Amino acid sequence: MKRRQIEGRKQRQRARPKTNGLEGCASRPGSAPSALLQAVYSATASSARTAAASELANFAVAGGVKSLAEHGILEDLARAAKGKVVAEREGAMVAYEELFRKFQQTTGADPFFIPLMPDILERYQESGKAEHIKTAAEKAAKQLVRLVPAQMAPKLIEQLFIVIEGNAKWRSKVGALELLQTFATSAKDQVADRLGDYVPRLSGAMRDTKAEIANTAEKTGIKLCSVLTNPDVQPFVPVLVKCMADPTTVPEAIKKLSSNVWVREIDGPTLAVITPLLTRGLAERGNIVQRQTVILITNLFKLVRSEDLAALHAPTVLPGVERIIESAAFPEIRAFAVTAKESIDAATEGASVPAVDHMSESANDAEAAFKDIVKIVSETEQVTPFTEIAIAAAAFVLSQLVRKRTFSEKDFTETYIGGYLAPFVGKERSVSIGNDLRKKWMEIDRSRNQIVQPDDDGEEGEIVCDLPFSLAYGGLLLLNHATLKLRRGHRYGMCGTNGCGKSTLLKAINRKQIENFPTDLKAAYVEHDIEGDESGITVVNLMIEEPRIVADEKEIRETLLEMGFDHERQDVAINSLSGGWKMRVALCRAILMKVDLLLLDEPTNHLDTKSVNWLQDFLNSQHHVTCMIVSHDSGFLDAVCTNIVHYQKKQLVYYQGNLAKFVEKNPAAKSYYTLSSSVVKFTFPPPGSLMGVRSQTRAILKMTNCTFTYPKAKKPQLANVSCAVSLSSRVGIVGPNGAGKSTLIKLLTGETLPDSGKVEKHPNLRVAYVAQHAFHHIEEHLEKSAVQYIAWRYQNGHDKEQAAKATRALTPEEQAQMDKPIVGKNGEERLLERIVGRQKLKKSYTYEVKWKGLDHRQNVQLPREQLLELGFTKLVQEYDDLEASREGAGSREISTKLIRQHLEDVGLDGDIAEYNEVRGLSGGQKVKVVIAAAMWSKPQVLILDEPTNFLDRDALGGLAVGIKEWPGAFLCISHNQEFVGALCGEIWNVEAGVLTQTGKAAVNDAAFESNPNSRGATPAGTPGANTPSVATTATNTPAGSGDEALAAATLEGVDTALAFKAAKGKKKMTRTQMKAREERRRARTLAFLSNSIPGAVREPDTESDDEKDGKALRIPSKKAKDSVTPPVIAGMKSGR
Repeated sequence: MKRRQIEGRKQRQRARPKTNGLEGCASRPGSAPSALLQAVYSATASSARTAAASELANFAVAGGVKSLAEHGILEDLARAAKGKVVAEREGAMVAYEELFRKFQQTTGADPFFIPLMPDILERYQESGKAEHIKTAAEKAAKQLVRLVPAQMAPKLIEQLFIVIEGNAKWRSKVGALELLQTFATSAKDQVADRLGDYVPRLSGAMRDTKAEIANTAEKTGIKLCSVLTNPDVQPFVPVLVKCMADPTTVPEAIKKLSSNVWVREIDGPTLAVITPLLTRGLAERGNIVQRQTVILITNLFKLVRSEDLAALHAPTVLPGVERIIESAAFPEIRAFAVTAKESIDAATEGASVPAVDHMSESANDAEAAFKDIVKIVSETEQVTPFTEIAIAAAAFVLSQLVRKRTFSEKDFTETYIGGYLAPFVGKERSVSIGNDLRKKWMEIDRSRNQIVQPDDDGEEGEIVCDLPFSLAYGGLLLLNHATLKLRRGHRYGMCGTNGCGKSTLLKAINRKQIENFPTDLKAAYVEHDIEGDESGITVVNLMIEEPRIVADEKEIRETLLEMGFDHERQDVAINSLSGGWKMRVALCRAILMKVDLLLLDEPTNHLDTKSVNWLQDFLNSQHHVTCMIVSHDSGFLDAVCTNIVHYQKKQLVYYQGNLAKFVEKNPAAKSYYTLSSSVVKFTFPPPGSLMGVRSQTRAILKMTNCTFTYPKAKKPQLANVSCAVSLSSRVGIVGPNGAGKSTLIKLLTGETLPDSGKVEKHPNLRVAYVAQHAFHHIEEHLEKSAVQYIAWRYQNGHDKEQAAKATRALTPEEQAQMDKPIVGKNGEERLLERIVGRQKLKKSYTYEVKWKGLDHRQNVQLPREQLLELGFTKLVQEYDDLEASREGAGSREISTKLIRQHLEDVGLDGDIAEYNEVRGLSGGQKVKVVIAAAMWSKPQVLILDEPTNFLDRDALGGLAVGIKEWPGAFLCISHNQEFVGALCGEIWNVEAGVLTQTGKAAVNDAAFESNPNSRGATPAGTPGANTPSVATTATNTPAGSGDEALAAATLEGVDTALAFKAAKGKKKMTRTQMKAREERRRARTLAFLSNSIPGAVREPDTESDDEKDGKALRIPSKKAKDSVTPPVIAGMKSGR
């Protein structure tokens, strides 16, 4: 102790003269830092040491990063940290902490501090009287972690692994592991990118004999895996980490993961963590483990969206899968392995060969960038080893930014590259170097990732937009550094599969969510959105009240007139317009806004042929307005598009010309012109049978002389309309917008009641009706999955939505009728409460009626005709629908498995159907859900109102093929002539309130891809090649459905009321017959009682056909032992 005090006194004496002259020596390099360092080492109190360290840090910050080397500050602190003098070791740790804290306010110092981490962690081993050194070291280490930016975190993590994987003492290793955990929060992206490397490197520490190290390593592995964004794998993180420490747990881990339901996209970090486990599972000898592993591989690789990512990891698992295919003992396991290999091959299809390892590519980029920067800096400055540290850091960060495809100007000129170089080349030059490097590497990135440069060579037109951008929806990356290049007056057709992001891109542009999108480019998104609050005002007032329209009423009316709105229609309410006219309103609103860019999302939906032709002419005349169009109408895209933009590998690829020219260049895109089920297949359940209907041409749904007028309308929407439907009907309903097509269907299905006329249908008929605005079916169930929605809808064995229809609600008149008593024959008055049962009676039905205030024993059976005559039509129809729904849906089990399969049969992915909320589905997926729900009850009639809206070509082809193969009746309202012409041989044309029928032919096979003579493009607005022409064959006769062999024949019974023969029932017995029956029963009883043969069997009281004829039945009895013949029942002959 005395020796230490003497040594400390000598040090203070040596330092005193320098300390006293500190201010005057500030300009003498070497003296001031030396004095400050001595002050740090010689301080006896912690507060004095901290103050001295703070002065040292201030000096270094003032002198800049270069002062750390020029004055040897870091070199001297490193010597002191490893020295034998306690005060110096503690002083070094305190000085480190202050330097890290002070330099946190500047940039460019972290590359020089990162290599100090192992020396700091070495001091974690201090104990006893030197425990305070350990405390100072912990503070310094934590401060260093806070100092290092996220992009440089991998460099600091490597320093931690030097300690973890080296021969350091156990406290140092535990400290390094605890620091490593913090990066799961501070550098989440960087850890995620390297998770497949970091976690396996912890396995050695997990198996360490020192319990503290092993436990901390396992916790660190779990903490690092918290960066995984896939919620499917998160519950299994502890299991995955434990497998790395204990290989014997692999079978149990494989079992748990294989039994999990995987539905989310598998990204790089998730696959990197699971792949080592898959490799071990494939190497296991157990048949069960092998089977579970290959099934798990199949499920995982199906969810890998990036072919390059799949190709990067495929070589790791593919050898094991191929080995199982060749050597597995059980054929079942070999078959599963073949499926796994097919899944891997499908996931890697289209990937670069060889597979791109972005981390290796990044390392090469860092090496190339280092050489470039050294060359640039050496032009004006001398490159010393100290300078090379900063250059290496700049090159490393540059490679990470390029790998992430992040080219922010600030990152290159200030935060990273420019910030690291500024202390050596000056601020201005560092900014210039940063900008030059940014431009150079952007070109390199574009050459690497651009699939095809925009095909606009030689095109005319001013470029109004040309920028790189990325687009994501939720956690799904839709476009990755694609190029948006638009020219004025051009019309771009956006093509791609459902879910690729076409509508999302248009909405993002409209909401100004595209970074760096030109602010002076005015855009308007046009869709069928004229609903809700706007529906109560007139067309003109809607335009006047629109804040984005700067125009007077005169200009608005002139524009509306040009758009086809006559003076009368300009002043009608929005809610009285059809879907086609509402589309014109939306388009007119955009035109009056005087936009530069029209964003049209399915503009031909709900438009009739005339309106589509008008829209084509209108768009083609807009030479100063650029259009981006999302449409599934191939003819429309052919008629208006000057360019096609195709979604390909998360890029936008540009083609000159319309859709037909695009298909010429890409034969694989032929599906835009054919109806094929090769990609999506719709399979509908077979329709149930109808009692009494034995002919396919017998009328099951009929409307006779019906007229309907909307409230406050001046003339009827439909006048004196008659039509009929049979099981063989395939009807296409066409006509201009607002003609009454949807009204006709609503009358036919009972959604709306006619003003006059009669609508009849088979009492057990089930009709699946998907309305024009199909999404209203599911608007109140957006939080449910598709499976849950169907389970809710049919959970009671019948269709809840059918019972909840607005037309089922009683009007005041009908409610008054319910309150009106029914007078019986005896003069008693009763009030009908509800119908509770139904049974056949001859050719009709009787209904069990429950009376108000009376119990069920007082129920009576009333004939159907009497109830209808008394005005209880709605109650009768409601109960008929309920019974029909029970007959169809009640026979089906409500289970998740069956409902999921049902949804898969209409082309919806099973995992999406079961696990995704309806609110997150695309328009096409929602339509599939609605169709599937309507078909669950096995209907005999399917009615679709504008089914082609929101469906892409693949789904449309699948729907067409599914309907073609389905044996039930089909009615369709659609302006898609290709779809109608392919399926509907019978056309009902509705125009000016009159219904006319044309044609009666089989389904058009020529429109389907399976037919070698399938036609090519059908121009929008023109009938299909096989569509009957209304103009040439129309007759003013009621539309009906007849025998296929006779085109002009009408349905059986179309001229008479619908009558269905009831099943033959028992005839009611007369009083005489009842007496005779009692006599026969009495005779049987007497014969049994008088029988003396042991074991004689009593004949039952039956009422067979023989007995009805007056003959008693006899049950054969055994012959008596004494050969005495048993007595014969009266009225029956002997058996001889």
